Amino acid sequence: MQAAIGAGYRHLDCACDYGNERAVGAGIATALRDKLCRRDELWVTSKLWNTYHEPKHVRAACERSLKDLGLEVLDLYLVHFPIALAFVPFDVRYPPEWFHDPKAAQPAMKPIDVPYRETWGAMEELQRAGLVKRIGVCNLNISMLRDLLAQCSIRPAVHQLEMHPYLVQPRQLRYCQQERIAVTAFSPLGAPSYLPLGMALANESVLVDPVVTRIAAAHGRTPAQVVLRWGVQRGCVVIPKTQSPTRLAENLALGDFTLTVEEMQAIDGLDRNRRFNDPGHFCEKAFNTFFPIFD
Repeated sequence: MQAAIGAGYRHLDCACDYGNERAVGAGIATALRDKLCRRDELWVTSKLWNTYHEPKHVRAACERSLKDLGLEVLDLYLVHFPIALAFVPFDVRYPPEWFHDPKAAQPAMKPIDVPYRETWGAMEELQRAGLVKRIGVCNLNISMLRDLLAQCSIRPAVHQLEMHPYLVQPRQLRYCQQERIAVTAFSPLGAPSYLPLGMALANESVLVDPVVTRIAAAHGRTPAQVVLRWGVQRGCVVIPKTQSPTRLAENLALGDFTLTVEEMQAIDGLDRNRRFNDPGHFCEKAFNTFFPIFD
């Protein structure tokens, strides 16, 4: 954490489900104590987990994240997935993850019926109460996002979704820009985040794609820098994941080169509609529950 903030990072993308908010909070406290930054220079995001979609649980979930992060207010709070699961009390298991009862003979997810609009209404109350500055969504299709915009009192400020050169999502990006919703691209480098999880193959990495490596060589940059620059030039916030101090610096060094129109179009043309983070696939394989959200 200190290495990232010391290198110049100011956006910390967190979530209950990541299981590390207490450690992140300790890192933030140390960085503030050591005067690496001020609190108002940090943008801290967290996310409402699937088991807290019932409106009566939304505030408690947010307050737990705030407590673990050691903060009084979040800059952004997102609904992590459009997936509502049965509540798991904090003292039973936290973070609750995906299985309702991991010790069951046949563990599985336990979906419940909670209209997304009701969850969003509770999210709006968090903003009105001053616990969060902004609220947003993740992993919605356009129809669901359009429906939310037609009903909400407070519009989502951000839509966080998977986006990389093998999943370009031009309609999502255009629609969000039309509606003045900022887009955060998670997994902006594509496959590397999913290789250790068995959710991607090595030959699916855009970082070895000939188009990307050719453009990288032309600019004297790494393939990762080219892919991240492509995302930034499209108007997205990109949130690459790394634990390497060298790559922290590399991923941040994007402001002193620009891709040409032709290079941007060439990378756009790599689209395979390849989604790595797809509950319709991984929920059945990993959690014994078929739960598509994109089809």
